[in-house]
Order: sequence, then C-alpha cells, then structure tokens
Amino acid sequence: MAILTPLAVALGKAAGQISRRLGAGGGTTLPGTLARRLAPGILSELSARLPHGAFLISGTNGKTTTSRMLSEILKASGERVLHNRAGANLIAGLTATAVADARWDGRPRASIGLFETDEAALPQAVAEVRPRLVLIHNLFRDQLDRYGEVDTVAATWRAALAELPPDATLVLNADDPAVADLGRDLKARVVYYGLDDPRHATGAGAHIADSQFCRRCGARYTFSLTFYSHIGHYSCPSCGHARPAPDVRLARLELQGTAGSRSAITYPGGAMEIDLPIPGLYNALNGLAASAAALSLGVAPRLVRSALEQFSAAFGRIERVSAGPDGPPMLIALIKNPVGASETVRMLIGDSAAAAGLHLLIAINDRYADGTDVSWLWDAEFESLADAAHITVSGTRADDMAVRLKYAGLPEGRIGVVDELPAAVDAALAELPPGATLFLLPTYTAMLELRENLAARGWVRQFWEE
Repeated sequence: MAILTPLAVALGKAAGQISRRLGAGGGTTLPGTLARRLAPGILSELSARLPHGAFLISGTNGKTTTSRMLSEILKASGERVLHNRAGANLIAGLTATAVADARWDGRPRASIGLFETDEAALPQAVAEVRPRLVLIHNLFRDQLDRYGEVDTVAATWRAALAELPPDATLVLNADDPAVADLGRDLKARVVYYGLDDPRHATGAGAHIADSQFCRRCGARYTFSLTFYSHIGHYSCPSCGHARPAPDVRLARLELQGTAGSRSAITYPGGAMEIDLPIPGLYNALNGLAASAAALSLGVAPRLVRSALEQFSAAFGRIERVSAGPDGPPMLIALIKNPVGASETVRMLIGDSAAAAGLHLLIAINDRYADGTDVSWLWDAEFESLADAAHITVSGTRADDMAVRLKYAGLPEGRIGVVDELPAAVDAALAELPPGATLFLLPTYTAMLELRENLAARGWVRQFWEE
C-alpha cells in the first residue's frame, strides 16, 4: 500500500466527521475529494483489498434502488457490504465510501464492495475499481448537458467494458437494445435478464424511445413487444440482430397498484416467486436486475427472495412518509427524465386511464445535478394527470411545470404555483382532503431540499442517518 494511503484515509475520515458535526452534510463526497488529492490511487488500493471484490451498478434509471436491493441480498448471504448507500455516485463519492469503511491503516472492514455509479463516471470507475461484476440497467436520454446523446454514453461504456477480464461478470438488460449490445465480443462472462410477460406491453412512451435503430447495421428495429420507451422485444428486419434470450426471466408480473407487485422469475435450474413491497413496473424490473446479479454470483434463491420481500425503498424513491405523528400519508417518488416521470405517473394511476382524485406536489429544479435543460418536461406523459384533483408545483422551474400541466389538460384552477418548497408542502397539504395521500414528485436537488425540510419538521431522518 502506498505510504500516503493511511494519511489520506485519516484526512477523509476527519473531514467526514467534521462535516456531520457541523451539520454541513453527510460527508458523502468531500472526504473522497480530499483523500484523492493526497493519494490519487486510493480508490484502486482500497478496492483491491476487499476480500470478495467489488461490484458496479449503473444505468439511467433505477440504479439507487437496484443497488440497495443487491446490498440487502448480499448481507443476507453473510457479506459485510461497503455501499455508497446515500447515492453519492461520482468518483469522489465512491472514494468517500471506501474511505469511511477503511480502518485507520487502510484495511477494509467490509468483505465486498457495491458502488452505484453515475453514467458518466462508469468508465473511470471500471478502470479504478477493477470490478468483479458490473450491472447495467438501462440507457435513456437524461441530462444532455452533462452526458450527451445515448450513443455517446454507450460508446464510452463499450470501451471501458472491453477491459474487463474473463473472470468478471457483466449483467445486462436484454430488453434495452443499447445495453444488450454491450455484451458483444467481450472477454467477460455476460448474463442477460429480461421481462417476458406480454401483458405489460402497452407501448407507453414510444415517442421518447432513444434506441430505435439496429446497433449492427443501422436499420430501424421492429418491436414485437414494447413495455415502455424502447424497452421491449426487438429484432432487425435487415440483418437479423435481435434481443438476446435472457438467462433470468420475469415470466409473470402482477402489479398491485401502489402496494407492490408479485414476480414469477425463472433462471437456469429453477424458478421463484417474489412479493415485492414497493410498486411499479420499473421497481419490478429493478428487483429482476438485482436477482439476476445475485443468482449469477451463486447466492441461494431463497436468500434473494427473502431479502427482496423485506425490502424498503431508498430515500426519495417511492418513500412513504407521514406528515407528523397524526398527519396524512405522503409518498415521495423521484423524477428526473421523461421515461422515469412517465412511468411514475403510470404507477400512480394504476389500471385507470386517468388520475381522478389524486393530489400531487411536483417540484422541478434545473440545477447542475438535475440537468439544466428542462425541455424533457414536454416529452414526459403528463396528459394522464389531466383529471387530478389538485397539483401544486414548486422549484426553480415551477412556472414551466405549471405551463406543461396546462397543456396536458389540467384546468388552471387546479394548479397552484408556490415557488418556495417548504411553503409548497404546506399549500399542498392544505388542499388534501381527509383520508387522501399526497404524492410528491421532485427532481434530484428538489428531493434533497424536500427531505431536508421534512427532516427539520421531524417527519424523516436525514438520508445519511438511514
């Protein structure tokens, strides 16, 4: 180990403790930034010392929830897991997580590392962590000011994954053409997962599909099933390239509104049914992805099922909160791009065609971590909210969201614009009738601001304390 590594660990730990004591944050990023200045190779060194190696999870949507699911499964199998649970997924955040876990001499306490990784940071994370397993969930248009188009992101991923050794495993979504194609011509072992239940092929969000053209010859794909956006079963009528056969399949899925879902999953040599306590098609697919990764590692199916059936959502991702000891229920669901927002709305309205009776607070920010371009609001399918009872909008782009809802068909009298988020929470709760739930849909920085306010009210714990 480099001579500066113990000093860098000590510096990082001290910075984290000071940050938390001063109430300046959870110490999820600054310790990594400082440690890397003193020892630039510290993440590589700490990762290499993990007895059972490290895993990376990336993708546009679902990586926080999927990584938490896999973390719980690994804990159930007896591992001590190093995990950037708070969601700090840039390289400094990964480093801060590794530093926080390390002993003062740089030796890890954990047996295994699990890092949720930002899409743009994945190539560097692969190079530094040298992962034993990489799981890539999906690839959608998101924060074009940061990432560029999906083909640009896919190209950087492909170059990084080409360096994985033969003893590494790559777990890929067979239903996403851009992601599935990453498994071509690699040295690493490739495992595919996918959804086979045709009842969920509604074609939702087809107008925002990002991967419509063959990754081999450029012809337009033909989709026999489309679950949402470009996620589905596809083939190329020109060259014959098609969706790979999944190794782990979601054969049957029963959605149960906002309560959860029941999944029937098949895998080589067996099958299992899982009652997942968080709702939505996309969370069922998160569970499928985590299951595929765990099964590929040899984790017993009974442990996978048990961990997922006891799972609770990450902060801000289908998080259930009460507005005080006797207050009404609230549900927080992060939105950050057109596909995620559309699927969240679809989850809220369930099997009905509209959102009659729903009360929502939608908070849209355009800060760097959200993406400064909010034109994605016009691609998201908000039209099904036209029958909502009342929607309060807030955030730095509250007026933009109000205009979007007006054009979606919601009468202006049922739209309330409150720029400041704490006041918007109060206004939305004031509109809520007895027995109703308030659904809060914030972008990333709005979600952090929202939870900070809810924590100040004593309604939630700070995210780094969970």
